[in-house]
Amino acid sequence: MPDFLQRISQLSPKRLALLAMELQAKLERVEQEQQEPIAVIGMGCRFPGGAHDPESYWRLLRDGVDAIREVPADRWDINAYYDPDPDAPGKMSTRFGGFLDQVDHFDPHFFGISPREAASMDPQQRLLLEVTWEALEHAGLAAERLEGSATGVFLGICSSDYPQLLLGQGPETFDAYLATGASHAIASGRLSYVLGVHGPSVSIDTACSSSLVAVHLACLHLRSRSCRLALAGGVNVMLTPDTTITLSKARMMSPEGRCKTFDASANGFVRGEGCGIIVLKRLRDALADGDNILALILASACNQDGRSSGITAPNGPAQEAVMREALRLARLAPRQIGYVETHGTGTALGDPIEVNALAAALGQGREPGNRLLLGSVKTNFGHLEGAAGIAGLLKLVLALQHKQIPPHLHLQKRNPYIPWEDYPLDIPAAMTPWPAIDGKRIGATSSFGFSGTNAHLVLAEWDSAGAREWLHGGEADAAAGLTAGASIPYERPLHLFALSAKSKPALQELAQRYSNHLAAHPAAGLADMCFTANTGRSHFTRRAVLLADTTAAMQEKLAALAAGHSTEGMMLGELAGTKRPEVVFLFTGQGAQYPGMARRLYETQPVFRA
Repeated sequence: MPDFLQRISQLSPKRLALLAMELQAKLERVEQEQQEPIAVIGMGCRFPGGAHDPESYWRLLRDGVDAIREVPADRWDINAYYDPDPDAPGKMSTRFGGFLDQVDHFDPHFFGISPREAASMDPQQRLLLEVTWEALEHAGLAAERLEGSATGVFLGICSSDYPQLLLGQGPETFDAYLATGASHAIASGRLSYVLGVHGPSVSIDTACSSSLVAVHLACLHLRSRSCRLALAGGVNVMLTPDTTITLSKARMMSPEGRCKTFDASANGFVRGEGCGIIVLKRLRDALADGDNILALILASACNQDGRSSGITAPNGPAQEAVMREALRLARLAPRQIGYVETHGTGTALGDPIEVNALAAALGQGREPGNRLLLGSVKTNFGHLEGAAGIAGLLKLVLALQHKQIPPHLHLQKRNPYIPWEDYPLDIPAAMTPWPAIDGKRIGATSSFGFSGTNAHLVLAEWDSAGAREWLHGGEADAAAGLTAGASIPYERPLHLFALSAKSKPALQELAQRYSNHLAAHPAAGLADMCFTANTGRSHFTRRAVLLADTTAAMQEKLAALAAGHSTEGMMLGELAGTKRPEVVFLFTGQGAQYPGMARRLYETQPVFRA
């Protein structure tokens, strides 16, 4: 240190000023990297009510679907376990829940897993594999491209119903796969193993806030450069009556089986199940890679209740503090937040505490026409516990994309213990346009675990024209250039669409899904869809290639392939063996060039032009 001070003292005032400017620039760069937005570039989900992908999830939200139903017979006999008296021994005080269909369906061979091992795998692990694969496809990322990369996996998981079922059968039924199939640690580790990725891999249990805490940790690791891409989310499946019985004894279950969040009749929540995964990158990397950016995570925060009125009781000051911290990190004023997807379980104690915290943290400085809108997806399909936070976050991303806020259900008369007249808050009971504030739509979402761990995230809609807001000027100019360069000014005379699967029925089902999509979206860009299918999906041994000049023609050929018919412009084949064949290029000698050679390639392929 003395040597350093001696060298500094010998510098001229001009050199000292230059050194100070250089150090200041480096500090600003480090600070900006720590606050760089995280881009959401892909999503996958399974939620009650047939929400099996982002599009069907949005339809459920848009249409105000109540996806709660009576406990199905394949879970447990509700007649044997139900009693309206919550104190009845061994009974539950509700008959309802938000359930997924066919949680026992799984194709183990697709993931290189034997059927015997799959039988000992928690269905939560199976769901995570399926939904993660779909999220990567939604992001246009072929899974094999991630192999060997520093991709991180962050998962919220807290239910242990399946291990309890297997262990309850007695030790004589245990096999070699039970230890891994029942482990929460393996839930994240198996994803990393199947994908062959080497970034941090963490399973998180903070109860109801698990999946939002997982997203928070993913953002921290992305900003610290310990991973370049992150997969984050959560899962919850209900297979035994045990937890519902326990929660009934604690008076947490709604007898009517509905989360009547913020309503005067709110009397508890209803349990639900589901799975959600998002694909995340730092904004700079997403722009450099040409990813489709769905929304931006501006900031996230996490804290703990500490000592409070009870270990499971909500702590208003802690909730307010975590919201304020996320707002500070996002460098926003409270008035800039237009909508909050709340924790909103529908309990008599929790709802007033959360609304009071929201009003204190986000209600300040609002103009008369700028009311903070609130909602809770728990009114649609219940409290998804380990997947609750990711369900709310996906809803928020979809609302930002569609510039609309879905209806909040089961609100007949507002909770009288909340001073609504004193707060600049509102709850949309119908589909509501999301007005921009200062030209931007910014929302937030909360998740509060009954363990006392709280999380809050702030998200913004993505607009490439507004990139300068989040990046240095030069980087924003580069982002605009990337966006402009991605457009193709020349329409190809024919489009090539490559599909593949591991079996003929799977290939036909895939073709049917694409055919249905084009039938429902006849104006969809055929070139973009072909590009994504050709480069953003993994290619398997059973293959088909279709050629068409219009969206309608491609839809017809996809329908023919789905029906098992062959037609002109369709080529089918099966790759023999498991090793990819090597591609060899043969170039002729001198004299084979001609004027205009490769002109069409130049006009239609930005990569070739570059």
